[in-house]
Amino acid sequence: MHPQSKQSNQPRSRAIDPALLDQITGDEALAWANAWSADTEASLTALGSPLAEEAARLRSDIRAALDTDARIPYVLRRGDFLYNFWRDASRPRGVWRRTTLPEFLAPETEWEELVSVDTLARAEGEDWVWKGATVLPLTQDRALLRLSRGGADAVTIREFDLHTRAFVADGFRIDEAKTDVSWVDRDTLLVGTDLGEDSLTHSGYPAQVRRWHRGTPLAQAEEIFRGEASDVAVGASYDPTPGYERTVITRALDFYTSRTWVDGHELGLPLDCSAVPYKQWLFIIPRTDYQPEGATIPAGALAVTDLERFLAGERDFRVLSDLSDSGAVEDLSLTANYAFVTTLDNVSTRIERITLGTWERTDVPLPPASAAHIVATSPLDGDEVWLNTSSFTTPSTLSLLDATAPDHPNAVKHAPALFDLSDTAGLETRQHWATSADGTRIPYYITGDFSRGPRPTLVGGYGGFEVSLTPSFSNVRGIAWLSKGNFYVQPNLRGGGEFGPSWHSQAVKANRHKVWEDHRAVLEDIVARGYATPERIAIRGGSNGGLLTSGALTQYPDRFGAAVVQVPLTDMLRYHTLSAGASWMAEYGDPDDPAERAFIETWSPLHNVASAPAYPPALVTTSTRDDRVHPAHARTFALALWEAGQPVDYFENTAGGHAGAADNEQVARVEAMIYTWLERQIGDTATAERTQ
Repeated sequence: MHPQSKQSNQPRSRAIDPALLDQITGDEALAWANAWSADTEASLTALGSPLAEEAARLRSDIRAALDTDARIPYVLRRGDFLYNFWRDASRPRGVWRRTTLPEFLAPETEWEELVSVDTLARAEGEDWVWKGATVLPLTQDRALLRLSRGGADAVTIREFDLHTRAFVADGFRIDEAKTDVSWVDRDTLLVGTDLGEDSLTHSGYPAQVRRWHRGTPLAQAEEIFRGEASDVAVGASYDPTPGYERTVITRALDFYTSRTWVDGHELGLPLDCSAVPYKQWLFIIPRTDYQPEGATIPAGALAVTDLERFLAGERDFRVLSDLSDSGAVEDLSLTANYAFVTTLDNVSTRIERITLGTWERTDVPLPPASAAHIVATSPLDGDEVWLNTSSFTTPSTLSLLDATAPDHPNAVKHAPALFDLSDTAGLETRQHWATSADGTRIPYYITGDFSRGPRPTLVGGYGGFEVSLTPSFSNVRGIAWLSKGNFYVQPNLRGGGEFGPSWHSQAVKANRHKVWEDHRAVLEDIVARGYATPERIAIRGGSNGGLLTSGALTQYPDRFGAAVVQVPLTDMLRYHTLSAGASWMAEYGDPDDPAERAFIETWSPLHNVASAPAYPPALVTTSTRDDRVHPAHARTFALALWEAGQPVDYFENTAGGHAGAADNEQVARVEAMIYTWLERQIGDTATAERTQ
């Protein structure tokens, strides 16, 4: 049904023993991946290719958009300073820097540069990628820097002196691992990391916590807590709030259940209940209805009680936020005297300020038809709140909010629109609802110029891990797709968190198939409303979204014309043995359990590839340095498609981690390739070629 894509790489043999593809940096696997990747890029960008000029222009435009100095420098307060990490054309790896509030609000901000990752990488001969910093609370004179080789989740941690702007020669240092670390004081850390045998869970995360004092070997540090190898992870944090200093330890049993201890006292909450101790209070968000002492705290609601009374056995909670079936709490952000609660109501954002102690509520005013989130607060430094708002057609605005006067957010920075958003562009966003196979109504947003009739349509999607997809602005998407008059669709599939925990739980394990039923319903609704024909629809998703798109390819290939499958999970019969896969069994099921394996086999994309019917063309991408979703998922799926005679292109970035790219140049390269490939498959160029 689908025309084979025009691929210069198709005649070349891709044959290789699939077992070799598990060897992430094995010579044969890398040679195979690099050769196919080079062919994929060459087919789109080589001289003589119809799209070569457009691909080069697009890459340049995307890089310029990513590097522009007009972007918003998002900040995080620590003490007297606002910290920011910044990449641009001259500093592609980025610089960690800081400034003061008056400087930040000035027309031209003067920054104090602390760490140049480019300079550090050159000096040390390492492919360093910035992964963040943790400033020592209260004194704010030291920081723990997290640096990754090539963008992997595993990081090295090094202590940095914020006065001298240099690494501490004999300071704290932790070798490359998936490490959890928290300051206790200047000379003490709480650490979970790889210390050899029995120190990690089966998922590859810390299984124990140690209290590490300066000047002593980490391996000899006191172990203060140990979980089980079957846990996802164990983590600890120290709360330095004056008068409420405490150690909080969380043992994640799986992705959605955990046990929490405060200063050695287990809270004893339901295992699916999130807990946040702050000052004299305990905030909770249950994933299923919780009924302490006859009261009911609905799933997805926020409730609070006095922590000391709770530890003494009382269960007198006050419900602070409950949207019932129309949404749930998305975020709890705390300042010195207030709680800011972000909720979704029919995929529309609402933010309330709640006064701690009196629990009085005040709505924070938001622009209509926008999505908003709290970027940062710093409870140790007062009631300052940084708020970001945007929509599919409105660039981000960063506002400074004084929590004592939430009615008057001060817009301080505006992101630029680097494509046409004037009235003549005709861009608008609509929300529609499709009906899934079991009758559930599935919302989706569609953005574009509705005056032009059916157009090439790109459909995103995720549908997993209780992740909510809300409206957001993207210059990359605008430059590469919307500016051509095309449509972009963002569906809110079950498995996400848009309508609370039950929206997610309806589509896990044995009910995983509902994610694809929702996705298929959206695709069919797009066609029924006249926005596009199936052959002019492309689907795109990464990670769990890559599972979505690879599964769609094998289940209903006649409903769309192309698929972009990024850093995907595809081998679902052994995903739990690859990289961090064991941590996701609460989402997908256990392939070693015969009953659960039976339903996984029905939709595991790798195991359902067939030579007929003809699939639409697929572009499969991954990163060699992805230590979260093993690159073998993408490699073996692309190979299986090729062996089945299905049209497939493959690209593997040698750096970038799970994000697929480590810097702006890599992002521009990958995004330009993807959008050029999409144009070739379903764009106006493809239509013109097919009618010739």
